[in-house]
Parts: sequence; C-alpha cells; structure tokens
Amino acid sequence: MSSSKVRPRGVPASRSFASVPDPVAMASAVEAFLRAAGLPMDDENLVDTPKRVADAWSREFLDGYAQTPGEVLGKTFSAPRGSSRELVVVTGLRFHSMCPHHLLPVTGVAHVAYVPGKHVAGFGGLSALVDCFAHRLILQEDLAREVAGSLARELGSPATACIIEAEQACLRMRGPQQRDAITHAEAYEGELRGDGALRRELWARLGARR
Repeated sequence: MSSSKVRPRGVPASRSFASVPDPVAMASAVEAFLRAAGLPMDDENLVDTPKRVADAWSREFLDGYAQTPGEVLGKTFSAPRGSSRELVVVTGLRFHSMCPHHLLPVTGVAHVAYVPGKHVAGFGGLSALVDCFAHRLILQEDLAREVAGSLARELGSPATACIIEAEQACLRMRGPQQRDAITHAEAYEGELRGDGALRRELWARLGARR
C-alpha cells in the first residue's frame, strides 16, 4: 500500500485516503493470499472465494469511505420549539465493522444521543451515520468520536454522545482469547463532556434500558 493511502497519526477517520475500490484487483490479491497460505485454488470450495471476498469487502465492509455524514443523515428538520434542553436518545443500533489491526470482525450496538440545536435528524439517519463510519477500517474509540463529532457539526447540536458496546473478534479469537469480553467506548461533545445533570440523565436512560 502506498503511503498516500495510510491515515497519518492524528488525522481523523472521517477523511478518506483510499481510492475507489477495485474488486478485480482485490480478488487477485485474495487469491494470491490463499495461494501463499498453501491452499489449493482448484478446490471447489475456494474457486469463487476471491471474488466473493472482494464483493463483500467493497460493498459491505468498506463502503463507508464513499459516504459522508451529511449524505447519510439525509433530510434534516427544524428543531421543535422548546427542545433545546431535551435529549434525543436512540439505543441498540446494531452495527458491524472490521478491526484495522487484524482485519477481523467487530459486532455490537451503538447508543446515540443529542440535544437538538438548529436541526433534528430522522432516526434512520442516526443508524446510517453509525454505519457510515463503522464500514471503514476504524478503531472502536474512533467510531464513537466520529459519530458524536458529526452529530455536533451536522445538526448544530450543543451536546452529543455515542456509546458503543462491541465484541472484538481479535480479542475473543486470538491472543488471550477472552471469549466473553465486551469492549466499551464513549465519546461526548459539547455540554455532555462534563459530568453534569445532562450526562447523568443520559446514563439513567441507558441504565433503565439494561
């Protein structure tokens, strides 16, 4: 991989350094990998594997690079009067992602919250925003930060949060093999950064869900 495609340290994952996916080249690379692993590519179970892997990665695991937060949030609406201090919370947004360190799957749920500023978004848009960043090679901590930061910018929200609970295959299946481990990451923007009444209200709602 050329240096132009690597995200330098400190550069947010919201910026894309990858070119448009090339499924043909990806399939060729997967075949080379399988051959290097000593596997027989004439095995009927492996003949179409390179193409299937390339399709899955380009269409389902890396498609977030072709999207922007503004696009996936879709049409926004003027915030209702009197809603400037009221939390909007959506819990249990299921997502899948890929760990950038080992290219192993990550699955989990995201809980997203914001206080309306100038605009409010449709609930489906919040789910799409999570997937916009989850469908990239991204750390769980960065995923939470990107979602919270995008909500603050796109909606003009004075307070946003994203809390993620995930199952990391690289932790569960390799190394220490902690098969029951659940990883947590939190990100807050604006008035939710401080441990005040608003954050306590958010966690009261999340606690009630549990």
